[in-house]
Amino acid sequence: MQLVIISGRSGSGKSIALQALEDLGYYAIDNLPAMLLGSLIDELREQGERTRIAVSIDARNLPTALERLPSLLEELRQREIQFQVIYLTTDARILLERYSATRRRHPLTRDSDMTLEEAIDKEEETLNEIRDLADLLIDTSRLSVHDLRRRITDQVAHQRKDQLTLTFESFGYKRGVPMDADLVFDVRCLPNPYWDPTLRQYTGRDANIVAFLSGYPIVEAMSNDIQAWLEKWLPAYQNSQRSYMTVAIGCTGGQHRSVYMVEQLAQKLVKQTGEVQLRHRELGLQYTLSEEPAVPCPTPTIASTH
Repeated sequence: MQLVIISGRSGSGKSIALQALEDLGYYAIDNLPAMLLGSLIDELREQGERTRIAVSIDARNLPTALERLPSLLEELRQREIQFQVIYLTTDARILLERYSATRRRHPLTRDSDMTLEEAIDKEEETLNEIRDLADLLIDTSRLSVHDLRRRITDQVAHQRKDQLTLTFESFGYKRGVPMDADLVFDVRCLPNPYWDPTLRQYTGRDANIVAFLSGYPIVEAMSNDIQAWLEKWLPAYQNSQRSYMTVAIGCTGGQHRSVYMVEQLAQKLVKQTGEVQLRHRELGLQYTLSEEPAVPCPTPTIASTH
């Protein structure tokens, strides 16, 4: 039996994530009371018909039920039930915009006099412990509906047991550090192709930027250092029962240096892991790299996810 527990902030795309899993053959249940999780598994096990289950457990639960969720998950672990906790989050400002645009009510405002902003803050506080338990954190602030469905398909439904899913993500510091990054490396100290007007329009995936950056020994030295660190410590993360690791590489604009470094590191680490996920946030690109060639898949960026 494979169990996926979806949680996170209201308006971050939990329903879309659950629907994506349902379309992939999971038995999906929205807003399951946490206290019924064990009973549900026992019932489905007894029937023997459902092997993949996806449930949504979030702030709509009773506070006492959410408080007990960590102990309930520990009981499942002791029973050797395989499960993943996926937590979806979104920047509070974007949540305010989404609720204002759709005119929907936040779940925590229905039976209280809290403002929308207060409800968003209260929900984050309520779900902090679940967030800390999450195997995978997905920031949907800049994801379209299609992006989110693809992330769920690639990282959750196709996640292999006992295999660490490694993701490299390039980003620009001027738009903030990705909230779902586990490790962050800053490459802004490297030579910047942006200051050459003939190179400015290109990206770190283009041959002329590759030639520019590969000509500097400092670039190769940093790439080798990050590679050595990851090769040394990734096995330790995997041995700690970690299923996902997102390594974010940042430069100023997220167009040249960070993109180049992500491509280089992915090519090197794929030999150790067999498969690597790549995301170039500012380019709107995400794809999978395996030891066989993969075709990049461009996707639109920044669209509402409810």
